[in-house]
Amino acid sequence: MAGRRRKKMKLLAETIRHSKKLSKHEPIDEQQETQTQTDLPTELMELILSQLTLKDNIRASVVCKRWLSVALSVRKSNKPPWLMFFPKFGNLYEFYEPSKRKTYFLDLPELNGSRICYARNGWLLLYKPRTQSVFFFCPYTRDSIALPNLELTYQIVAFSDAPTAASCIVFTVKHVSPTVVAVSTCRPGATAWATTNYQNRLPFVSSIWNKLVFCKGMFYCLSLTGWLGVYDPQKSTWAVHSVAPPKCPENFFVKNWWKGKFMAEHDGDIFVIYTCSAVNPVIYKLDQAKKVWVEVENLGGMTLFANFLSSCARMDLLGTMRNNVYFSKVRFYGKRCVSYSLENGRYYPRKQCYDWGEQDPFESVWIEPPEDLSTFL
Repeated sequence: MAGRRRKKMKLLAETIRHSKKLSKHEPIDEQQETQTQTDLPTELMELILSQLTLKDNIRASVVCKRWLSVALSVRKSNKPPWLMFFPKFGNLYEFYEPSKRKTYFLDLPELNGSRICYARNGWLLLYKPRTQSVFFFCPYTRDSIALPNLELTYQIVAFSDAPTAASCIVFTVKHVSPTVVAVSTCRPGATAWATTNYQNRLPFVSSIWNKLVFCKGMFYCLSLTGWLGVYDPQKSTWAVHSVAPPKCPENFFVKNWWKGKFMAEHDGDIFVIYTCSAVNPVIYKLDQAKKVWVEVENLGGMTLFANFLSSCARMDLLGTMRNNVYFSKVRFYGKRCVSYSLENGRYYPRKQCYDWGEQDPFESVWIEPPEDLSTFL
């Protein structure tokens, strides 16, 4: 084996010396020089570059023209969610595409009299107060999946996966007293909701202004005052963790600090966005090991999409959408979605007051973009 290795190294050394001699005596044009630097089969380059993130793919594309061509052919970019608006009257629903700033419409009489509760994986969870009916609905396919009736006053609701998946479970929590909460769960196909009361070690008061995400198989919920409750659907356990609430910045107006906050999850990380009128928002990330909220000044290319009932996050978005927070509000007659840039430290559009604590929580929700635009009017 050692002899074979020495023979291969000798042949490699001779090849390098031969190449150096050629470089001294023979002129090499620009194309040949580029080929010596990137002399890999196209199929192998495609395989390598296809494994890169969008950020690394863009970096690799500046090496040379050939790398640029291959990088573009395998570049993977994510699509931002769309903003769905719920009309106060009628059945015409507006869908806003934030990257292209285009608006689409769907006539959805099936949703008449319903109120949005949550959105995930292209599905909506809705509630009709008059009949107390709870159901899933996909606006693109118009598929509907009913759940058992339940009185949902103004407590928060979330679900773990698309209702067509076996792992889907719907979760809601409301406080019976500051030290007791009632947790209700249900799966598609069930005939009734399962409700259990849990005792809290720490006070937990719930309302529509709570924030709720599903992360690593568990539901994480912020109370009205910022305490973190966690429900494990596999073990049917509930606990309020001893994680101090995110600190309210001193320059925030105390009146609405508990209203104008949002919660999102991405790849196992949990983020909370605190807002207050025209003051720049503050973003916290949960350090799950140290059990503390840490202020974040850079999202590392991630984009947060904030909404009262259902916030989300995206990586690998094209253009200037990275490292921004997009809010569920559109200005200038549908021409621009309100956003905040962490790099520039300012809102877009500028010079407007955004008191998110005074917004209607049932006005809109972020939803997965459609695969086919032919269903729109």
